[in-house]
Amino acid sequence: MTDSWATFGADLHLELRGTRLRSGLMEALREAVRTGRLAPGTRLPSSRSLAADLGIARNTVADAYAELVAEGWLTARQGSGTRVARRAAPRPGPAAGHRAQARGGTPAAPVPPRRPPVRRPPAHTLHPGTPDLGSFPRGEWLKAARRALTSAPHEALGYGGPHGRIELRTVLADYLARARGVYADPDRIVICSGFVHGLRLMAQVLRGRRVRDVAVESYGLDIHWNLLAEAGLRTPALPFDEHGTRTGELDRQGAVLITPAHQFPLGGALPPDRRAAAVDWARRTGALILEDDYDGEFRYDRQPVGALQGLDPERVVYLGTASKSLTPGLRLGWMVLPEALVGDVLAAKGHSDWVSSALDQLTLAEFIRSGAYDRHVRGMRLRYRRRRDQLVAALAERAPDIHVSGIAAGLHAVLELPPGTERSVVQAASWQGLAVQGLDGFRHPDVPPGRDALVVGYATPTDSAWSGALDALCRALP
Repeated sequence: MTDSWATFGADLHLELRGTRLRSGLMEALREAVRTGRLAPGTRLPSSRSLAADLGIARNTVADAYAELVAEGWLTARQGSGTRVARRAAPRPGPAAGHRAQARGGTPAAPVPPRRPPVRRPPAHTLHPGTPDLGSFPRGEWLKAARRALTSAPHEALGYGGPHGRIELRTVLADYLARARGVYADPDRIVICSGFVHGLRLMAQVLRGRRVRDVAVESYGLDIHWNLLAEAGLRTPALPFDEHGTRTGELDRQGAVLITPAHQFPLGGALPPDRRAAAVDWARRTGALILEDDYDGEFRYDRQPVGALQGLDPERVVYLGTASKSLTPGLRLGWMVLPEALVGDVLAAKGHSDWVSSALDQLTLAEFIRSGAYDRHVRGMRLRYRRRRDQLVAALAERAPDIHVSGIAAGLHAVLELPPGTERSVVQAASWQGLAVQGLDGFRHPDVPPGRDALVVGYATPTDSAWSGALDALCRALP
């Protein structure tokens, strides 16, 4: 009997063979150390965390750890947790046989040809843009789905129109007005399958309106720029300084794509004068502002920053999703449109809603209406704030020269690095089994290289993996 377990903490990929869990766990850990998958010094999950991840008794894990400590595979010290022993080395490879023969020894068996090293997935990931998937409120979501399905009219089970379900659009209008300061009549809301889908629809509409240029921020996501380019639109980058995007530089572009509540990836909020400058430009030229409010609900050390759309609903297209607040797997987003654009967007979407599940829309509507969405967002706000505080504290203690910015809101932080070190730090992190992204990967092609930094997402790791990810990050920093 072989069970494949993917556990978190050190992201241990273990194969437990046989029916005796303790001996199977011990042998799986020995094999991971022998082959080098668990490097010396790696901190293992606590017995409680590992037992919970594996679904076995805590005593089973504790007994296995204790015996491996006695055998010398692991070490355990008060306050330091359980770690792979420093003297434990990977199993000798083919080259060891050659070295033994050169010293006059005789290899025990014929030496097979050297194989290229296997590229293993990282043990930890601190990429930005993903929430804590393990905190998805499954129980509350199931309750909402049951209530929604019980009360759903028969016609809701059909193909559905391009607008999206009226139940969801109605509760979204109330929620967005209350929580984000958005003017959102249900008839102006169009449900889409996420931000990229909404942006694709807008690109098609802009092209039909003979728009040629959509200004973008100096740092952002290339998938958005590429999508606009594929639609035949140019994406000139706006200048950026310590106060954010310089919207005063907007000129003859037909539209601009910005993240005013929490700039991605640099993290600041667009100052009031620059928000006003963008709206004034749109009014004066007849242009449109595409507002990406991707994580506007998560703020920690500042007052809420309302959506830009509230300043002029006829010149701003507001795009939001459930991807950060709940999970990207739902594939649910929404567009709040100027009245003049509703018909064009519906025409671009088609006569039927082929992309968003009506049942998921009904469930989300019930989830918001019942108050479960507000409770979940408030709970996750506290959870992410604790994560952020732990990240800042760890850096202050172990890497005090690293300046952290962009942390007043959102799900990521920017770690400033010494000039010229970004690439080497990303490589050093990969040697620690940690996947991180450098700021340069978010730079627009037209913008010259500038700051060296890491963009660290602190929402993704599970609780049992978080301390290991922090350790790996601090070891990789200069």
